[in-house]
Formats: sequence, C-alpha cells, structure tokens
Amino acid sequence: MTTVNVGWLYRLGLHRPELRAWAMYDWANSAFATTVMGALMGPYFKAVPAGHLAESVSTAYWAYTTSLALFIVALISPVLGATADFMGAKKRFLGGFAGLGIIFTSFLWFAGSGDWVFTSAVYIMANVGFAAANVFYESLLPSIASREEIDRVSAAGYAVGYVGGGILLAINAAWIMFPETFGLVDEAHAIRLSFVSVSVWWALFSVPLFRTVREPTRNRAAHEGVGRHPLVVGFARVRRTFGEIRQNRQVFLFLLAYWLYNDGIGTIIKMATTYGSEVGLGTGDLVGALLVTQVVGIPFTFAYGALASRIGAKNGIQLALTVFTGIAIGGYFIREAWHFYALAVAVGMVMGGSQALSRSLYAAIVPASKSSEFFGFFSVSAKFAGIIGPLLFGVVTQATGTGRMGIATLAVFFVGGMILLSRV
Repeated sequence: MTTVNVGWLYRLGLHRPELRAWAMYDWANSAFATTVMGALMGPYFKAVPAGHLAESVSTAYWAYTTSLALFIVALISPVLGATADFMGAKKRFLGGFAGLGIIFTSFLWFAGSGDWVFTSAVYIMANVGFAAANVFYESLLPSIASREEIDRVSAAGYAVGYVGGGILLAINAAWIMFPETFGLVDEAHAIRLSFVSVSVWWALFSVPLFRTVREPTRNRAAHEGVGRHPLVVGFARVRRTFGEIRQNRQVFLFLLAYWLYNDGIGTIIKMATTYGSEVGLGTGDLVGALLVTQVVGIPFTFAYGALASRIGAKNGIQLALTVFTGIAIGGYFIREAWHFYALAVAVGMVMGGSQALSRSLYAAIVPASKSSEFFGFFSVSAKFAGIIGPLLFGVVTQATGTGRMGIATLAVFFVGGMILLSRV
C-alpha cells in the first residue's frame, strides 16, 4: 500500500486492517437500520399487517412495538456486557445476537395482511438482536483504537455504515418502484424480499470483523474465582459498575445527557417514515428521502471526525443538537414532499457525526479493561431513553389524532440534552 493511500486512510481512521474490518460491521448491520428500521418497516406495518386499523392507532402501535424492543435490550445489556468481559467473549456475544437479528429479520418475509401481532413480535426479536449486538461491537472500539485515533475511527464506522446501508437501500428502492422489471409480483412482494436481503447482507459483511478483529484480553479480578458462574459475576459487576458511574460525576452527567438527546435522535430515525406516510407521502418519496440522508451523511460524518479535533467532541455534539431541535420543530409543518426531503438533508448532516462523537467521547473516558460493562450502561442509557421517545410519540399521536404534535414534542429531548451536556 502506497504512502499516499496510507495517509488518506489514516485521516479517515481506516489505516489498519482491524479498523477496516471493525468498520465493515457498520456496513453490514446498517442495512437493518436503513432498510428495515428507517425506510420500510413502519410504512409497511401501517399499510399491510395493521392496515385494518385507524391511521393514528397503527402509528401508535408501531411506536409501542419499538419501545418494547428497546426495553428488553435495556434490561439485558449491562449484565451481558459484564459477563462478556469476564468470559473474554465479546465477539461470541456479538455473533450470537447478530445471528438472532439476522434470523428474525428474514422471518419478516411472512408478515402478511392483518398479522400485526406476529409482525410486532418478529420485529421485536430482530431489533433485540440488532441493538444487543451493537453493545459488543461498540465495546471493541477501545481495544483497537488509541485515544488519538478514536474520534476518527468511530466516525469512520458510521460513515462506512452510511455507504453500506445506502447501497442496499438503493437496490431495495429499485425493486419497490419497478417490481415487474425484477420479476416481482408487486410493491408488497418487493418490500418483503427487501427484508430478506437485509438478513443476507448483514450476515455476509459481518465476516471480516470475526476473521480480523482479535478478542480483547480477558478481564478477571483476583476475587472473581475460576469456579464462579459468569452470570453471577456479571450481576456483581453491574452493581459495582453502577456505583463507579454514580461516583464519577462527569460520566454520570454525560450518560444523562446522552439519554435525553439520543432518545430524540432514535425516535426521529424510527418514526420518520411512519409519520411521513401518515401525512400522505408515498413509498417512493419516503425511501428517496432516506437515500438522501445516507448520501449526505457519508461526507458529513467523516467531516465530523475532523471537526472534533478543531472544536472538541462536546461542542460538535452541541452543534448537532441545535440542528436537531430545528428538525423536530420543522417536522410539525411538513405539507409537501420537498419539506420531507429538506429535513432529510438536515438529518444527514448531523446524525452520524453526533452519534460517532458521542460514542468516541464516551469510549475515551471509560477504562478499556471494563469497556463492555461501561458500554452496557451506555447502551442502557440509549435503550431506556429509546423507550420513552417512541412511547411519548405514540401517546401524543393517539391523544391528538395526528403525528404532528408527536414529532414537535421531540424538541424537548434535544434542548434538555444540550443543557445537561453543557455541564460535562
């Protein structure tokens, strides 16, 4: 590899094989985040499995489904993270939960008309696999990147994810808009096939991580004897880690801030197309807007990695949260397709960067030997928050009969997050 290539890869945070292999998992699982979670599942749920329900009711039910999935992950993440550290099994846990997500994503092929309970149950299991696997994926970051590299590497993972998720979403969009060209029966058939394609994509591009990234050194304290059961040790570590986090005011404040603002970000990601379909946008516009977000997100996420070295990770996050506040308020006024596209551009500019800097900032302040435990709590702060955002969106939507107030309400999460983050 030439010196010029190494220089470019270094600036992107992809200059070593293990860094590129780690980032490829973001390429793999972002297909679920874009095609299933972001673009298709919400509108498909409303149109087919829950098509017999009232608009506001089906929107609310989808929000409740999302909340329940995240509640399950929030309960299990800390113990699983601590157990993985004790066993030296981060990659095994990552593989197990990724496998769970891949299998249940493929089961969405069977989601038919009126099957909203079945569809909700399958999606919950797929989402549990996706979200829990991310706990162990993210916990590998401190073991492969130095503190000087971590912002760039984290941003690179998100940017590579935008590319991978965007490519498959573009393929899926072509199937949906021109089903006859690809030998498909209709749009619904194309959407169900898209779900299956996500599971294949996710499985295929996860391979480099498992082949290249080494399992971090096993972390076992002297008092944690060989004969102790890993789950017993896991629960004990959770109690101890929670105590350590409470005593570390900066980590605790950061987690509270992240809990708030990531709730708003996650709800926008999960509910945007559901809300868009409610205000009358077609599948083509919804998928097109998600593609715009992916394309815009690639350069801006890399740029955020460089921005952090100039203004600091915290200031970069605050800038993104200001933009997200405007997005939530602007969402209330959506009337035409171009409004949705404009907000999609704004989301693409700040979403990947804000999440990458949040991940790298947290990774930089936690001990690497306990990264799975601390990332378990990082995940919990996100997942418990993720319960409240969609739940609030669903309750407000059901109470008012429209998603407009539900989307505008999300501004409180961004403003609250900025206030708390300013104290870190």
